Amino acid sequence: MRIPFERLGGTCVFSSEWDKHAQKTYAHNFGETPAGDITKIHEANIPNHDLLLAGFPCQPFSIIGDKLGFEDTRGTLFFDIVRILKKKQPSAFLLENVKQLFTHNKGRTFSIMQEQLYRLGYTTYHKVLNALDFGLPQKRERIFIVGFQSPIAFEFPTSIGRYKPLSEILEPDEDIESSLYASMHIQNSRREKCKCIPFFPSIWHENKGGNISVLPYSCALRAGASYNYLLVNGIRRPSSREMLRLQGFPENFEIIGNQTQFRKQIGNSVAVPVVKAIAENMLNALQHQKPARQPEEQLFLF
Repeated sequence: MRIPFERLGGTCVFSSEWDKHAQKTYAHNFGETPAGDITKIHEANIPNHDLLLAGFPCQPFSIIGDKLGFEDTRGTLFFDIVRILKKKQPSAFLLENVKQLFTHNKGRTFSIMQEQLYRLGYTTYHKVLNALDFGLPQKRERIFIVGFQSPIAFEFPTSIGRYKPLSEILEPDEDIESSLYASMHIQNSRREKCKCIPFFPSIWHENKGGNISVLPYSCALRAGASYNYLLVNGIRRPSSREMLRLQGFPENFEIIGNQTQFRKQIGNSVAVPVVKAIAENMLNALQHQKPARQPEEQLFLF
């Protein structure tokens, strides 16, 4: 989230990350080590800021996780965001999570979040956006929540109507290290389960039911997924650089750690072009300060 906002002229004054491996990657790329566990940092010790950006843990709300919501202690990290907003009152914020957050617990979880933000005086907007609609060959649907301290109008960006072909993302097979190739048993199993005519280049996706899809794009990169759920051309796992490209990271961005850490950090990240498009619209809204028309669903909620 930091990359596009910095490219648009912003300056990061504070960052927080508790995972020591992710801290090393952050320090390597941005030249500073983020503060640790946000739950142990008093909001008064956080510098004043104009924009708050946060991607709080998605496991409590994900179809892959147990969907415990606020019963999961990781879910309560949303309230750490609330306490920082209450103390620092930034002009705007951008939050990101899995799309299942909106429907979790029949919508009650999201309603609680909306009410908390409303009580702080923020005008909020939310929408599920797909990385496929913003130039990346990755089907990654995430909910984004934008809020403004002033009641100003905002519109989410619309699809650009295309995404890069895999040929612009994938590295030549001969350049891929041998450890990334699936065993012949797994390759043969994929071919036997495949019920369509394969094409190349493609990414083969195996869902939880064991069904195989051959696609011209990747399904969502996930931190805790099976090592073999995505196979390039049905034979190998995506390389480190390919995964970074699928998320829209710049070519000079590097992950520090082994392959397991790499998959975890990339799977927990955001699609950079999606955030860039939102950031541009947020800054435009802040600049023009047009009065907001409250969304019907928000009026109904409160």
